[in-house]
Amino acid sequence: MKAILLLLCFFPLWASAQLRDDFADGNFTANPAWTGDAASFQVATQQLQSNGPAATGTQIALSTPCQASTGTVWEFWANLKLATSSGNLADVWLMATQADLKNTNNTGYFVRLGGTADEVSLFRKDSTRAAVLVIDGVDGTLASTTNNLVRVRVTRTTANRWTLERDLTGGRTFVAEAAQPIDGTYQRSAYFGVSLLYSSANNRAFAFDDFVVSDATPPLLARAIAVDSRQLDVVFNEAMDAATATNPANYRLQSGAVPTAARFFSAANAMAVRLTFGADFATQNVLEARNVADLYGNVAAGPLTAAFAGPPAAPQVGDLIISEIFADETPQVGLPLSEYVEIYNRSTTKVISLSGVKLGKPTSTTAFAVFADTAKLLPGQYAVVCGSTRISQFTQPGVKVYGPTNFPSLSNGGDQLVLRARDGRTLFEVTYSDTWYRDPKKKDGGWSLEMIDANSFCGGAENWTASTDPLGGTPGKANAVRATLADATAPTLLRAVALNATTVRAYFSEKLDSVSAAIAGRYALAAPGPAVVRAAPIGPDFRQVDLTLGTALQPSRPTTLTVQTATDCVGNASGPLQSAALALPEAAVSGDVVINELLFNPRTGGVRFVEVLNRSSKFINLQGWQIGNQKPDGSVDADVLSPGPLVLTPGQLLAFSTSSSNLLAYYPASSDAANLVQLSSFPTFPDESTALLFNSVGIEIDQLAYSKNLHLSLLSSQEGVSLERIRANGLSNGSNFHSAASAVGYATPGRPNSQAQDTPGGNQELTVTPEVFTPDDDGQQDFATLNYQLDQPGYAATVTVYDALGRLTRRLVRNETLPTTGFVQWDGVDDRGRKAAVGYYILLVELFRPSSGEKREYKKTVVLGARF
Repeated sequence: MKAILLLLCFFPLWASAQLRDDFADGNFTANPAWTGDAASFQVATQQLQSNGPAATGTQIALSTPCQASTGTVWEFWANLKLATSSGNLADVWLMATQADLKNTNNTGYFVRLGGTADEVSLFRKDSTRAAVLVIDGVDGTLASTTNNLVRVRVTRTTANRWTLERDLTGGRTFVAEAAQPIDGTYQRSAYFGVSLLYSSANNRAFAFDDFVVSDATPPLLARAIAVDSRQLDVVFNEAMDAATATNPANYRLQSGAVPTAARFFSAANAMAVRLTFGADFATQNVLEARNVADLYGNVAAGPLTAAFAGPPAAPQVGDLIISEIFADETPQVGLPLSEYVEIYNRSTTKVISLSGVKLGKPTSTTAFAVFADTAKLLPGQYAVVCGSTRISQFTQPGVKVYGPTNFPSLSNGGDQLVLRARDGRTLFEVTYSDTWYRDPKKKDGGWSLEMIDANSFCGGAENWTASTDPLGGTPGKANAVRATLADATAPTLLRAVALNATTVRAYFSEKLDSVSAAIAGRYALAAPGPAVVRAAPIGPDFRQVDLTLGTALQPSRPTTLTVQTATDCVGNASGPLQSAALALPEAAVSGDVVINELLFNPRTGGVRFVEVLNRSSKFINLQGWQIGNQKPDGSVDADVLSPGPLVLTPGQLLAFSTSSSNLLAYYPASSDAANLVQLSSFPTFPDESTALLFNSVGIEIDQLAYSKNLHLSLLSSQEGVSLERIRANGLSNGSNFHSAASAVGYATPGRPNSQAQDTPGGNQELTVTPEVFTPDDDGQQDFATLNYQLDQPGYAATVTVYDALGRLTRRLVRNETLPTTGFVQWDGVDDRGRKAAVGYYILLVELFRPSSGEKREYKKTVVLGARF
């Protein structure tokens, strides 16, 4: 008996068939309505038959709505009156997401009748890809060339196990294929239908009948997922009845909470229900569902249960950190040849959402890498983060891997890495260096840097070291070097700088808690100084705080910044008040800052340095200043002294080089680490040139024409010997510089010069100091100085040294115009570069004023001695 019946899911429990069509009504346009290539099909003798164009390669299809997907039985009758082949076959779509079954983007499952193997098989179709064989039927099942009669039954359980059965007589004595695989790739369906491919002679060779799709299985609760603190998405294994699935009374948490609202997640998806609750979820929850029915009236009395954690939380400072860095992948030790960083959820209870979290280098112009909205980390979970094309290299069981676009390139020698929240807040910062490996072999590559104690995540070099794992690192796993390394040290105030009249920047020894550091009441300037009205910690490392003042500072007027307390990012707070002196810098003019010491010929393995001295009463900011030397072609080889604020106080000196540690090693007793500044690059400073000092806008502040001839000729070697300024207020010329004393190791970087002399006092016109000198470069009376103070400008002078017998020993000055005050030095060397003999000497000074013709002559006695 033929019957026509289509029952949808909104009817009572007595309905067991969701789709039934035996074409007894003589059409396929109603009860149910099939759409597609309608002109290419007909109903004849109560069967659906093909009637398409007689053209080889033609594909025709019909489909009808059907949402049955799991816990379902599909059955149909077919007769293919042809010899099946790759160009003559029929696909019966059990589940399809699109009405157009010929669309290559369609997804779902279909039974294929025929094909090259003349079989009945089950396939899965993934979007745009070739169909995947799920159950491979016995070859030759449909071997007739004129009459391939078959009835097919396919069953899918709620556990996603598939069974394919057939009866080649068209009856119901089914024979099952041996394979019964599990495939749960697709859980949703929208259409059922047939798709035919044929050659020109077979356009009317396909017939179908008795389509029945049945679901007599109650629905299951697949999962529950917290969307936020009060919304929950509930997912069933099949399409649900709206009346029961969207009834809030059918749901509750085991804690007793019931939802205030329930609705389908979207109109196109009747498998997912969004529940809204009136209070926040606990960390762990269990949802219960009762008396919910599927689209076909099958009721699950329940309770159906699903456990779920509280919603993924946006990370806060200290939750998400970088715990491992692999910057130098060669030579390979055991890790993949790909850079990576490892991130870690420090929380023991919180699931962290990585949605919108950014990873990158703040100094780079490349956009930050951004994690996908679905990315998350469970409590205590690690994850590898690498380039998007390198994910497969780190994929292994138990290891979570993320490969966001724009993964930053990691510099081998060191770099700064930052994790930022979706709203731009800094979550974590690390500025690593290859010195952190603490192992010269591992520093060369193939080994990762691992954090030692994740609870001391604010630490720097002391909390990182090279991995000890035999593979070279532990990507996605607990670090091999993990150990307790508690941070109990409170931050200290290092210095303070006035950036402008109303802004003071405070520098601290470690990363601060950005919230407490922003409390303006913790900072004060010495009375009657201006009030601090705002405090702004500077990211990404929060070692600096910019303070806004209520009124302006006065230039070069010293004051003191006091910090009541400072708290680092792990909670250590400083105790007593801390303070730092500062003043508003003012512009320097030529001669305010001078070159005070120069080492241009270092020892083997040593580095060059230049020391500058502020001989003014001003506070001077050296930010953007440059030091350099003039090259033979007239150009200048220069480097910046400081890209950031660096204030030189009155009388202060600073020595600049490429390695402060090198200067401390070569001059351990005569250098001061507090006054050494390390630069990344430095001018060449050959043996003869002009050293130049420029301010931030390129104006020359000082210059010194130097050469190796300025050194004491009695030195056995000039290597590692600096030239020191003799008088701070003297001219920047060769006569005001002398070789540093041997007693201090031949240089004084960051310390007062060993050969410095104060300007002599008194009103004498000409004086010689000391009266006895010993030119042995021991730093004590190494040269004699003729100091002069003239009554008026315009004198030209000649200064000559004679021994006690009146013999010419040395011409010091020849017809040089002199300023009104100054000095001339004699180092005890004669005109032939040899040390003069011990004894008495006469310094003959001849002064002449060309404007008036006036002449003066003076004789001064000095003794050249020797130490015994």
